[in-house]
Amino acid sequence: MGNDHSPPEVADVSRVTTKTVQEMKEAGVPIAALTAYDYTSAYLFDQAGVDVLLVGDSASNVMAGNETTLPITLDHMVYHAQCVVRAIDRSLVVVDLPFGSYQGDSREALQSAIRVMKEARAHAVKMEGGTEVADTVERIVDAGIPVMGHLGLTPQSIYNFGTYQVRAQDEEEAKQLRADAKRLEAAGCFALVLEKIPAELAGEVTAALSIPTIGIGAGDETDGQVLVSHDALGLSTDFNPRFVRRYAHLEETITEAVGEYVSDVRSRSFPSEGESY
Repeated sequence: MGNDHSPPEVADVSRVTTKTVQEMKEAGVPIAALTAYDYTSAYLFDQAGVDVLLVGDSASNVMAGNETTLPITLDHMVYHAQCVVRAIDRSLVVVDLPFGSYQGDSREALQSAIRVMKEARAHAVKMEGGTEVADTVERIVDAGIPVMGHLGLTPQSIYNFGTYQVRAQDEEEAKQLRADAKRLEAAGCFALVLEKIPAELAGEVTAALSIPTIGIGAGDETDGQVLVSHDALGLSTDFNPRFVRRYAHLEETITEAVGEYVSDVRSRSFPSEGESY
């Protein structure tokens, strides 16, 4: 029985909580996370065993067609989160606080987080930033709301960065990221997303923290991985960073299927006699 490599029972739970993901880190069980924005997709992802569903502000891109995440509002995020929460039985649902809903002051941030928890019935919120948002994280956590942090490439700051290139490649920025990670842990974050940073640095930060890290474009030494579902499923194929793995090619499948439907309608082969009343 020494060769049994089945996952520890910590991952075999009826409901994933913040405690569960902490136990998964401690047991060495990788955390599988994926973005979700609607009821049907969330239901399928939950049934497939995804541990964490992130209602990402990437909805601004893949659902609304915006160039960046900045235009999406708190009202939009609450709506998407409501749809996702209604679908799930097992997954932990984490919701991005969008740009402009928490940067002003900690009181505004707390009110935004409360809206997400009360109106969407989400399980946690996510915020981008390091030391500059740590006091705000503390205030939200003190109110009983779990917070996931986000360091590295933070899309809400893309105009400040001016590029989507890998972050923290130089030692000065890497040093700041290490300090930010420790500060967010001390502030009470239950987990931390590390986006588009060198794999070696991500592994170092993961080893230094007691809370789990979830990587996206950060190598394989983080405690878990997250992808935008539209990228993973091949629904959006115009975005091709090296860290995206396509697990399906649904853009092609859907286009072909809808084309066949249009053809059947044009030829009056649909509906058939058996499909009519």
